[in-house]
Amino acid sequence: MKVSSLAQALDERLGGAGFLKKAMRKVFPDHWTFLLGEIALYAFVVILITGVFLTFFFKPTMEEVVYDGVYVPLRGVEMSQAYASTLDISFEVRGGLLMRQMHHWATLLFLGAIVIHLLRNFFTGAFRKPRDLNWLIGVALFGLVMLNGLFGYSLPDDLLSGAGLRILHGVTVSVPLVGTYLAMFLFGGEFPGEDIISRLFSIHVLLIPGLLLVLLPLHAVVLTWRQTHTQFRAKGLNDRVVRGAPFFPAFLAKTTVFFLWVLAVVTALATVFQVNPIWLYGPYAPSTVSAGSQPDWYMGFLEGALRIMPPWEFTVFGHTVTMSVLIPALGAPGLLFTVLALYPFLERWITRDHAIHHLLDRPREAPTRMGLGVAGIVYYGVLWLAGGNDLLSSTFHISLYATTWIFRVLVVAGPVLGFVIARRICLGLLARDRHTVAHGVETGVIVRGADGAFTEIERPVTDEENAVLVPAARPALPAAAANGDVPPPARRRVRDAVERSWSR
Repeated sequence: MKVSSLAQALDERLGGAGFLKKAMRKVFPDHWTFLLGEIALYAFVVILITGVFLTFFFKPTMEEVVYDGVYVPLRGVEMSQAYASTLDISFEVRGGLLMRQMHHWATLLFLGAIVIHLLRNFFTGAFRKPRDLNWLIGVALFGLVMLNGLFGYSLPDDLLSGAGLRILHGVTVSVPLVGTYLAMFLFGGEFPGEDIISRLFSIHVLLIPGLLLVLLPLHAVVLTWRQTHTQFRAKGLNDRVVRGAPFFPAFLAKTTVFFLWVLAVVTALATVFQVNPIWLYGPYAPSTVSAGSQPDWYMGFLEGALRIMPPWEFTVFGHTVTMSVLIPALGAPGLLFTVLALYPFLERWITRDHAIHHLLDRPREAPTRMGLGVAGIVYYGVLWLAGGNDLLSSTFHISLYATTWIFRVLVVAGPVLGFVIARRICLGLLARDRHTVAHGVETGVIVRGADGAFTEIERPVTDEENAVLVPAARPALPAAAANGDVPPPARRRVRDAVERSWSR
């Protein structure tokens, strides 16, 4: 009785009962690909919980101390408070090493789930109207999480993360006109400075998490609840009909269990597989770089772009512009994120498809989109592999010079080949689907006719199969002016011709 009275009182003041009742009845389609976004969400929850624990013991300062902890190999070594406190978390705080590794593994899982979730949305056309705003928020989340992962990875001030900070400093300095000022502001002086760890700590635990806490609920909850959920095409479904289970109790129970599974997987990874053993690297020293240094996987493509870029710089009005750093460090991610952000609007402009879409495409039904997506994957993958060109060279006994040139060629030719091959595969699969709809489904039953020829019996496609195999009609551009029509102005004719060419 008291609970119902309290709920009524809150509803009278805040007015949330109507929305809550509607939300409880919202239908969620049951398909495994929809779980990819939930993995990212629950990994973020684990990151927050473990991150709060770590802030209790981490000391974000570069003040020099002499280590006198339980890790004997580093006793008597001068190091920063940040590195010493990370060692204490790893060896002296109860559960500290487990929390550190859970935090790191959850971050890797978070970024991996974001990438796969983004690819699923791209290949199925889930970014189309009315979800283009949600797509932009997702791209922004991807960039923020990558940046925050880099900053968090740098906080322990060990030799490996210090090498990454050295690259960050070089990239910052290379920015024309303002680069040196930005570097002095960020690092608090000449590299390595005295303030970089404390400033990265503030950004890592306050600024970017604050933005994520605003954007993630908006992306995963608010817009999702306000819009009809996407679903794959099936018999009886359209843009107004959704088939699935209600949020309460079915989806709520399943998603709670799924969160526990994500937590269990992260805990198992942190327990069994060691990650980022900073005690093996030692404290950072500007004069030292360990052999075989590699960043976490999500920053590998930036490392690869820096490694394969030819040395190119020039001087303008007495200022040196280092294109060999600017292009790979700012151009490579800039190209990736710009294309991702603009693609929904470019596809809408090219196809003139301004309709509302709640039914998803099968990837094969948009061959050009599939080809572009594969080209992007190949571009990213080649740069990622190039980030380990030294390890590939030593492992396969190839000269470092040769591997560098191989990746320079592949980063241009690879995406083109990926586009052509993926598009041709999709066109072939669509041709097979059309043949199936027209001639029936192969049964595997072979019969011999009166003339001695062997044929396979085919059965007609069912209504359920037909609903999946026959894609929705795509909007067509207006045809060119026919005989007897008044031709449009020359400028309009050129624009229409360009649009029709891109649309094809």
